[in-house]
Amino acid sequence: MPGAGLFISLEGIDGAGKSTQARLLAQALQGRGFEVVQTREPGGAAGAEEIRRLLVEGPPDRWSPETEILLFTAARRDHLERMIRPALDAGKVVITDRFADSTRVYQGATRGDLRGLVDDIHARVIGTEPDLTLILDMNPDAALERGLARGSGEDRFEDFGLPFQQKLRAGFLDLAKADPGRCVLIDASRAEGEIAADILATAIARLS
Repeated sequence: MPGAGLFISLEGIDGAGKSTQARLLAQALQGRGFEVVQTREPGGAAGAEEIRRLLVEGPPDRWSPETEILLFTAARRDHLERMIRPALDAGKVVITDRFADSTRVYQGATRGDLRGLVDDIHARVIGTEPDLTLILDMNPDAALERGLARGSGEDRFEDFGLPFQQKLRAGFLDLAKADPGRCVLIDASRAEGEIAADILATAIARLS
């Protein structure tokens, strides 16, 4: 996207600390004079937030993987049209807690062999990738315990259990290996401040 701002996504398993690190990164970049939009998926725009509730609440078997792919893509398209593209066109830094990589891993790799379907729909409907993807990696046992302890009411994917989180981690590690130019693996088992410093240095290097 010539002349546009920088698009950064944070990815990883549930409980890895993405929301916290997205907030810390946004604050740090704002402190350095960058115009920043911090957002999340599913959500980030009014219609997408309504779809979010359908996806993250309720029992694990509420939707089939195929239905989830369509719902996530609908939310992502609304998010892209109403928030992400306008912000990038205005030269801002967009930081999102999750983007298409989550659908590639959650629905495309762990809930059936649906990666081809995910990629096809993404190419036809979204057609956008982040400039930089920070994949927060940590032990699934610790991440799941942290995620469930939040008691947010948005625990549908945590409720799939530890084997699901282990598959997710493997999926994200595979993504990092497959696209090293875009994806940077971050050790999320460290202290919050250490992780934030690592992420900020990576983002500043890309912005430079």
